[in-house]
Amino acid sequence: MKGMFAQMLTDTHAHLNVKAFDADREEVIQRALDAGVTRIVNIGFNRETIPSSIKLAEDYEFIYSTVGWHPQDAIDMKEGDLEWIESLCAHPKVVGIGEIGLDYYWDTSPKEVQHQVFREQIRLARRLGLPIVIHNRDAHADVVRLLKEENASEVGGIMHCFSGSWEIAKQCLDMNFYLSFGGPVTFKNAVQPKEVLAKTPLDRLLVETDSPYLTPHPYRGKRNESSYVRLVAEAAAEIKGIDLEEIMRNTTENALQVFSKKMK
Repeated sequence: MKGMFAQMLTDTHAHLNVKAFDADREEVIQRALDAGVTRIVNIGFNRETIPSSIKLAEDYEFIYSTVGWHPQDAIDMKEGDLEWIESLCAHPKVVGIGEIGLDYYWDTSPKEVQHQVFREQIRLARRLGLPIVIHNRDAHADVVRLLKEENASEVGGIMHCFSGSWEIAKQCLDMNFYLSFGGPVTFKNAVQPKEVLAKTPLDRLLVETDSPYLTPHPYRGKRNESSYVRLVAEAAAEIKGIDLEEIMRNTTENALQVFSKKMK
């Protein structure tokens, strides 16, 4: 075994607190443990999911939480919500701010509102010295621009389920961000994510599930769960032409580095 993290996996992005898991949440979490997953970062992203995400992290020692306001819900952010998020960041199991960013696909919140909510949360992260988890859908240029304008490189963080080009990837890497890949890298037709993963330095690579969404092959179309992060790791090892053990070790070490302030 090459190092203590060789047989450990970290799912850096999951939503195990949502209703899709209400019937069998304990079993899903046990399957993740059985698959070698030793840390899960569960994402709280609005008024409803933040409290339940923190509760999940309190209930399981190896589960951590982030708190943030999702761009789809930006229009619903009220006065006092940012202060609420800031107060929750003092919780010992809250390891970062996210998922935050821009979403031009669903178009549920006006762009100018998304931009303002994104900027405010980047500033909060810098104030608190916490990493940020970025949601980016069809908004690559603006996400990069706002990260640069707000000096997000001071805290860095994770580009969740990265889907941009290598040119965008390089700019994110230059700003102290890690690139996280999920189920799409297992899809036969996902050319660009595979090409970008192949070029991503091993010390800046992460794996995730985004459970219950973006289920990897061969379970595509069914509910995703954290145990399937192993399938993502296997795909990453194949794409990079290295041992699975090396992917597991590096991605776990990288997760600990990103969330070094609070994750054990």
